[in-house]
Amino acid sequence: MKQNKRNAFIILVIVLTIAIDQISKVLVRKHIILRTEVNPGDRIPLIGDAFIMMNVENTGAFLGMGSELNETLRIVLLLILPILVLGFVLRHIFKDKSLDNWSLFAFASIIGGGIANVFDRIVFGKVTDFLFIDLGGVFRTGIFNLADLSVTTGMIILLLTSFKKKPNKLKNRG
Repeated sequence: MKQNKRNAFIILVIVLTIAIDQISKVLVRKHIILRTEVNPGDRIPLIGDAFIMMNVENTGAFLGMGSELNETLRIVLLLILPILVLGFVLRHIFKDKSLDNWSLFAFASIIGGGIANVFDRIVFGKVTDFLFIDLGGVFRTGIFNLADLSVTTGMIILLLTSFKKKPNKLKNRG
């Protein structure tokens, strides 16, 4: 039964991540692009000038990297390779029973965010990005979406959990 709960947890996080991302993108495409007073790329302040929403259709990867590549290379690097990597990571988290709940959540968030963006590339040929943070030059992001946020959050959690595990390994050696 414990294994079934673990698998259900992984699937739930992946499905919720994809659903939340796709719903947000549908809303952005519907309400920002179709509004006559707001053209794609225009800024909509959500919290002053610090948290801004805009619509950018990204044919590349993070920050548009790869958008200038030829079509074949873009398919390999932005569709085939990510699908293979996501498949291997998914297989890993289902098989590795030693992963703690935070690591499972982190990996599932990364997989869900990755699948959501790959889905966009397959269906639309591009990814809808719409959030931008600018904290007065102290911290500034590129334009991103909720799938990107899930992948980044998952990576941060994995990084933090790896630091947490290292001291325990050192204690066990001594």
